[in-house]
Amino acid sequence: MRIGVPKEIKTHEYRVGLTPESAAEMIAHGHSVAVETGAGVGIGADDSVYEAVGATILGTATEVFATAEMIVKVKEPQPAECAMLRPGQLLYTYLHLAPDPNQAKALMESGAVAVAYETVTDAWGGLPLLKPMSQVAGRMSIQAGATALEKAHGGRGVLLGGVPGVAPAKVVVIGGGVVGFNAAQMAVGLGADVTIMDRNPEALERLATHFESRAKTAYSTRTRIAELVAAADLVIGAVLIPGAAAPKLVTRADLAEMKPGAVLVDVAIDQGGCFETSRPTTHSEPTFEVDGIVHYCVANMPGAVARTSTYALNNATLPHALRMADLGWKEALRRNPHLRAGLNVWDGRITCDAVAEALGLDGIDAEVALAAE
Repeated sequence: MRIGVPKEIKTHEYRVGLTPESAAEMIAHGHSVAVETGAGVGIGADDSVYEAVGATILGTATEVFATAEMIVKVKEPQPAECAMLRPGQLLYTYLHLAPDPNQAKALMESGAVAVAYETVTDAWGGLPLLKPMSQVAGRMSIQAGATALEKAHGGRGVLLGGVPGVAPAKVVVIGGGVVGFNAAQMAVGLGADVTIMDRNPEALERLATHFESRAKTAYSTRTRIAELVAAADLVIGAVLIPGAAAPKLVTRADLAEMKPGAVLVDVAIDQGGCFETSRPTTHSEPTFEVDGIVHYCVANMPGAVARTSTYALNNATLPHALRMADLGWKEALRRNPHLRAGLNVWDGRITCDAVAEALGLDGIDAEVALAAE
């Protein structure tokens, strides 16, 4: 199979779809890899490194899209990239379609086959291709929040861990999954006063056992969220419903009860955000203020630590990429129900129920789509 790796064009996105080592694996399996010039610079891999493992370097994204049977990316395709997709071409990347009807429409119109990292499952009900970036984003959320809390960045001027004789910052993490766990680990490590919220009693028990007295847990209800957010210096939004738009758990009315200069970090922004006042931001302009509350809503947080993120992501995505290249995407998805869960768009139709529901569209079951092929 001919594999294409274009350079990411989203603002301050430095990750790349395949590392040189991953490209080498694809080539060892008998496939060809074409990489857009400069695609790996953000992770410290220039064109010569890819050429050394047998990849071909092409001068433009247009050439990469025109020659590839499978496009491997990191972030959702931008409008110019959607316009280069063609019927039957396989796109393998993060999509986050639920809050993005324009992208969904463009992908449907392209006729391409789109497999989304974020809805691929595993035998334990997890999201293995989302997990590594959730780990990175969870840890980064505390770094970002700590910076935003500095007075020079519009925050309250509070140090997360405090100092002897001065209380630490109060950190509330809404959501006890992978993002929330990693955020809590970082916050606890810095000495903050941490509370983790979730609606799953088993998750709360697991978190309480892990953190013991180093962090508190709280069952998530509307009243409890409002109460804890009002007292917080930093709130991390870490809620995920696979494939679907994130629920709005902190309302604008809640902001009026918060401390001026408190910070909200919305890690769920890729799925529309879990704060009512959230809107996507970039690494160039990461924050904005609403009613005196600082919002950090960067939609590609892991892109800032591109090398760590790319290698972590490739560890998870490469095995499925190899299966689709070795077997063809149809056969690979037929054989593996977990990979099949990643199919989001086929033949102009949405094939993920949660995405179809969020967009108000009539979807088609992935198994039905594969049976039709």
